[in-house]
Amino acid sequence: MNATQTGLFAGLLLGVAAAAGGFTGFLIALVIGAIGLIVGRVLDGELEIGDFLGRGKDR
Repeated sequence: MNATQTGLFAGLLLGVAAAAGGFTGFLIALVIGAIGLIVGRVLDGELEIGDFLGRGKDR
């Protein structure tokens, strides 16, 4: 399992643990899972955080 999958899995587990239940709990798990996925992709080097901050590689 690579860092992307680990980040997604950890985010989903934290989201489920933090969720109280119902539709709101589903949304919380979805958001935290997406954050875990993004962090995992950054750690794998598949996603550059500078792309979101507006800093190009050529600067």
